[in-house]
Amino acid sequence: MAQLGPLGAAELGGHAVLVNFWTLTCVNWLRQEPYVRAWSRAYRDDGLIVIGVHTPEFSFEHDVDGVRRAVHEREIDYPVAVDNDHEIWNAFDNHYWPALYFVDGGGIVRGDHFGEGHYEASERVIQRLLDIDRPLVSVEGVGVEAAADWASLRTPETYLGFERGEPQPSNRLALSGDWTVNAENVALERAGGSIALTFQARDAHLVLSPGPRGPIPFSLLLDGEPPGPAHGVDVDEAGDGLLRDGRLYQLVRQPAPPASAP
Repeated sequence: MAQLGPLGAAELGGHAVLVNFWTLTCVNWLRQEPYVRAWSRAYRDDGLIVIGVHTPEFSFEHDVDGVRRAVHEREIDYPVAVDNDHEIWNAFDNHYWPALYFVDGGGIVRGDHFGEGHYEASERVIQRLLDIDRPLVSVEGVGVEAAADWASLRTPETYLGFERGEPQPSNRLALSGDWTVNAENVALERAGGSIALTFQARDAHLVLSPGPRGPIPFSLLLDGEPPGPAHGVDVDEAGDGLLRDGRLYQLVRQPAPPASAP
């Protein structure tokens, strides 16, 4: 992460500013990020300044090294503020990840958007702030940044800790092995544990952290078999993966079904 001096009124005055709140394990932010990255690069010479604000959702996301890794992996080349105490979050009275705030050259918020989508309208707001009109940028996310397949998505976001966990329908989620259920996570106490999940979606992601134990190998089965071509970016076709750092892991990305014959 580049070390930059403070961006105050003198540096931001007269510039259109896009403020993007995110947290590194949020899949909704990961899918939005290719657009924010593209806008920063496309409109930088027109006067746009993009500022990322990393406000952690979970305890381990306070680790600045983890934020640095996320910035490097996502090829973010605009400044990112580390908001571990939620000071910037509270100043904006923000409540969502991800969140976009569109600020004009006088420091007035002229628009906002929360969550994924709304990309064309968001870019048009940027263009209005810059007083320009040209074709929109072309963006296609890949890997964990790929847009969601909303048509096939039936399984909601699920939390495993007792603080935010909700009862799941029968046979949807089960833990096997020696687990401790904490406020915001579940922790495996010794090797041999497993998580079984019944889901309906193109992709399956899981937020994982090795804690102080170092790299931990793990394996994935899909319908009781190695995932093969349905494997995500963080496991191979045999279902083998390695847990190195705390982040969101893509475990399954199922191929699109073949097109129907006319």
